[in-house]
Amino acid sequence: MTAFVVTYTTRSGQQREMTLTADNPSTARRELRRRGILPNTLVRKEGPKVPQAGAKKTPSSFSGLAELLEGPVTIRDKALFANKLSALVDAGVPILRSLDLMRMQQRSTKMRLALAGMTQDVNQGDSLGNAMRRWPKVFDNLSIALVEAGEAGGVLDDTLKRLATLLEDNAKLQNQIKGAMSYPVTVLVIAIAVFLGMTIFLIPTFSSVFDQLGAELPLFTQMMLNLSEFLRSWRALILLAALVGFAFWVVSTYNTPLGRRQIDGLLLKLPLFGELLQKTASAQFCRTLSSLSKAGVPILLSLEIVRETATNSVISDAIISCKKEVSEGMPLSAALRLKNVFPEMAVNMLAIGEETGEMDAMLSKVADFYEDEVTTMVKAMTSMLEPAMIVLVGIIVGSVLLAMYLPMFSIYEHVR
Repeated sequence: MTAFVVTYTTRSGQQREMTLTADNPSTARRELRRRGILPNTLVRKEGPKVPQAGAKKTPSSFSGLAELLEGPVTIRDKALFANKLSALVDAGVPILRSLDLMRMQQRSTKMRLALAGMTQDVNQGDSLGNAMRRWPKVFDNLSIALVEAGEAGGVLDDTLKRLATLLEDNAKLQNQIKGAMSYPVTVLVIAIAVFLGMTIFLIPTFSSVFDQLGAELPLFTQMMLNLSEFLRSWRALILLAALVGFAFWVVSTYNTPLGRRQIDGLLLKLPLFGELLQKTASAQFCRTLSSLSKAGVPILLSLEIVRETATNSVISDAIISCKKEVSEGMPLSAALRLKNVFPEMAVNMLAIGEETGEMDAMLSKVADFYEDEVTTMVKAMTSMLEPAMIVLVGIIVGSVLLAMYLPMFSIYEHVR
């Protein structure tokens, strides 16, 4: 493989330079077209040949070891990597020394092995971006693209700071959604467990007492006794197997492209929750595209990267389908408006940014707005769900107690 130095002009008119590895100039130009880059110059780089990024055979054996380790590298781990490396590069520490220092301080075994392999690759003449590409289970395309843009523009420290902020913002949004859902799910599971425990173990004890007294049972009590008998019979196992089978079918369907698209489409149409998902996706899209645009990453390559950060397949497909219209000269805002997956305000603000040439700044403001909207919605949903869950638990426990005490009133009246 041979290294080529490429110079190109961004949409904002800035001159950028990057290093690309390929077999020959024709292959290099095809790769640039795939990324949406029109090169001004393409010159063979003098120096040692470097291995192809993503090749199966790498200069080190660390990659194979990391594949054996379980547990993915979290967004927080990648944000800490970008933050620490930015500080070291900004302080003037050589990149090899920086990687080695970070490796010694790293707690994650997979990240530590990745840094060791990257140190070896960079020491053999490879770029940091290409070294990161050999670890797809550790670094995503967003991180790699920003690092490559920073290396090409000579602003690696600033780009790493921007990457760390971007990853932390994305992690914050995801944690807000998880936090909003964890409380009601936990309470619901506890409520169901309490209901089943009282129905299976408590109600039969009272049932024998009612039989001995010969009392006429109220309809509600008789229904609860029938339910208790059903749950203690073999028919309950059939119902449980059916529920497990249904859950397995839903998961299997979601793992297929068509099934995932259908389920994600239904999620977007849910009351409140669908709006929350849409605003979260809008914030992530605007924040990521703003960072990539500011770093000088070409718009077509940016759309491919932003697509990977979208957690909803409907939104992801809409983003990547805009690539064809944008490559033919249509503004991104017009292409997104046709897909009708983002709020109208976000699309209008993007159009203003394109007209004024300040798309990255406008996208950043839109991301700030929708991040605040998500925070407000999460707080509102949490405040509504908390009393609703308490009422639900009260109804479940109260219904069992009511079923047990109703016959006692009739027995008391009979005795009198």
